[in-house]
Amino acid sequence: MSTRGWALLSAICFLLGLALPRRGGGFPHRRARGHGDGRGDRWDGRGAGRQGEATFTTLRVAARAAPWLRSGLTSQTAGKAVRHLRVLLGAEAAALAGPDGVLAWDGGPDCQRERAPGHAAAALASRRPRVLEGEALACGRPDCPVRSAAAVPLEVDGRVAGVLLAYGAAPAPALLRTAAEVARWICGQLELAGLDEYRRRAAEAEMRALRAQISPHFVYNSLTTIASFVRTDPERARELLVDFADFARYVLRRARDLTTLADELRCVDRYLLLERARFGDRLRFTVQVAPEVLGVAVPFLCLQPLVENAIKHGLARSGGPGEVRVVIEDAGAEAHISVEDDGLGMEPEQARLLLDDGPRAGRGEGGIGLANVDLRLRQIYGDGYGLVVESGLGAGTRVRLRVPKGVRAADPA
Repeated sequence: MSTRGWALLSAICFLLGLALPRRGGGFPHRRARGHGDGRGDRWDGRGAGRQGEATFTTLRVAARAAPWLRSGLTSQTAGKAVRHLRVLLGAEAAALAGPDGVLAWDGGPDCQRERAPGHAAAALASRRPRVLEGEALACGRPDCPVRSAAAVPLEVDGRVAGVLLAYGAAPAPALLRTAAEVARWICGQLELAGLDEYRRRAAEAEMRALRAQISPHFVYNSLTTIASFVRTDPERARELLVDFADFARYVLRRARDLTTLADELRCVDRYLLLERARFGDRLRFTVQVAPEVLGVAVPFLCLQPLVENAIKHGLARSGGPGEVRVVIEDAGAEAHISVEDDGLGMEPEQARLLLDDGPRAGRGEGGIGLANVDLRLRQIYGDGYGLVVESGLGAGTRVRLRVPKGVRAADPA
């Protein structure tokens, strides 16, 4: 079972354990005595109502603490979570500590709060749960409600991330059992926080890799084309150099999942101008856009790979002139986008391979693969929003996609 599965299973078992009664066999109904009338024993459902209320309360408190723990163990998140953890523990006071000291405290007398750093340090050093009684808690206050305490290390992925401290009036063994179960649940949430951070870093690495996939052939050809105009048409060379700089700035800017159609179209416009300078009159292109959809959020770098693929199949391979058409329509709750070329086309099997996640599937001389765009569309919007490739021999190729309008893009970088 995966780490996420074990964490969720542990959380469910812990919550059910807190909700079930500690006495009478733990069954949620009370068994009434028979009256010798032949009807046998009867079930009294009044306990079921109390049981349901206890379960609901436990789940609600845990749900309030979980989002903070899922953000990692810091002074801010610990401060938000510890108040709910104290309720789960049923303790006079509770604290969360990290390797460098106590992060947050809730409830309890100040005399015990002052001793908490030492209690946490001892548990961190031993890496084992500790029970504190008697002299370890004596503070000279006859009315101190704390009679016992438990310090349980929080071990996540083989390392101790912190300590859970619980202070109460219950017998030490009972308090330790409860604190150990709560600590197991906390560790599960912290493991999920680690997975969330791993996914975030993986997404950033994927975006860096995406930028690295911009075709080196395109960069080389663009710079060579610009150099060819330096002497014959310096003004044209300057304009193309500015276009190339704008294109590079967009591709290399701060990573994010979504941008707007307007930004993507500006990137496509610069790309087409550079390719037009290379191919001359052999390349014709038209772009038709409904103004209503310019603000629609789309995945970063989702259109340029489609246009690059169209030029590759519609012009570069044929050796003759070719046309690329980009059409973006307003379709109510969605924006419909198509990129089409009038080139040689391909067999259906070859078209299917464009969306395979192979090492060079759908790539234009090292460019971003269509499989990459297809995967990101499905991850963000769902399986119904992947690319659709339509082609046939001698019939050109069209790639279609749909994006819903309800998703918002981040602020511009």
